[in-house]
Amino acid sequence: MKYLIGCLGLLFFIGVAWLTSNDRKKVKVRPIIVMLVLQFILGFVLLNTSVGNFVIEGIAKGFDNLLQYAAEGVNFVFGGLINPDESSFFIGVLLPIIFISALIGILQYFKILPFIVKYIGLALSKVNGMGKLESYNAVASAILGQSEVFISVKKQLGLLPKHRLYTLCASAMSTVSMAIIGSYMFLLKPQYVVTAIVLNLFGGFIITSVINPYEVTAEEDVLEVKDEKKQSFFEMLGEYIMDGFHVAITVAAMLIGFVAVITMINAVFKGIFGISFQDIIGYLVAPFAFLMGVPTNEIVDAGSIMATKLVSNEFVAMTNLTSSAIEFSGRTTAIISVFLVSFANFSSIGIISGAVKSLNEEQGNVVARFGIKLLFGATLVSCLTATIVGLLY
Repeated sequence: MKYLIGCLGLLFFIGVAWLTSNDRKKVKVRPIIVMLVLQFILGFVLLNTSVGNFVIEGIAKGFDNLLQYAAEGVNFVFGGLINPDESSFFIGVLLPIIFISALIGILQYFKILPFIVKYIGLALSKVNGMGKLESYNAVASAILGQSEVFISVKKQLGLLPKHRLYTLCASAMSTVSMAIIGSYMFLLKPQYVVTAIVLNLFGGFIITSVINPYEVTAEEDVLEVKDEKKQSFFEMLGEYIMDGFHVAITVAAMLIGFVAVITMINAVFKGIFGISFQDIIGYLVAPFAFLMGVPTNEIVDAGSIMATKLVSNEFVAMTNLTSSAIEFSGRTTAIISVFLVSFANFSSIGIISGAVKSLNEEQGNVVARFGIKLLFGATLVSCLTATIVGLLY
């Protein structure tokens, strides 16, 4: 039965993308089928094989070591504030982002990441039927982050037509940045985090190629990445450390605000209607959770957590999942977890449009105008990934 529901889910989510397509006649079926097959193969390897377990254990161990290194710096500054009997989300989860950001800066400085990103992007462009720039941007977004990635393509931003700009922004919203992967692994199983990142990369191409199909001519298909301004090693290191600090503070501020607001709204709704706001949105999202493969007895609670991510952010939803008194089945936990690993939420519209606007005001206004469609596409990517995991689990 789960296979029937999962296949219906795949058809539904891709069908919704097709119904909202800019030009259905231009949708390329072959690359979509190829990428779907790749998603199933990679998902199966990561979730169900010893090779996948070995890779994920290696990645998890690597990030665990990085978080331990980060903890040395955090403890040096905040050690006296830490209560050994309790964990601090800000100190234990968010502040290590600073160290990861510094590490990314080092890899950037020595041209290691640019080399990897460029050639993985070129290889992907052979599979997805899109341009080199779109493929580069999708990989770079997963490394640099949804706002920082646009700096690397600054030279081309002003020249991009609306449809190509949409694809770049959709990729940025569908992925997550390397700087916060360690924080995700603190809250979710590394297996689900890695699987979601890999599947979302292809899912982003699938959904955008259906919603926003177009041809890139040979003249347009040029990958020109902006060179970093010449800096000394320690100038670069200081800049990336501060970037990581800004990310940690921003996420902390968003969490404080959203958790407080959601708690207040839940109290108001319970007082008036006898049911919390999150339960209400859980009922609204429940049919989609069912199509992703969540068992019927868990779809409302699962839908509530998924919807929380959309209206607030993924960290709020992840903490809800980990602190929930509800014992979800292993399959439901896997589906919810991979759904949460992306930047698809309302606040990301402002982050992405603001990032583009800071580099090119006119293009930033264009992004703001298609913001809702951007969130719609990125959410379908998460739904597609969750449905595939539901079929493989």
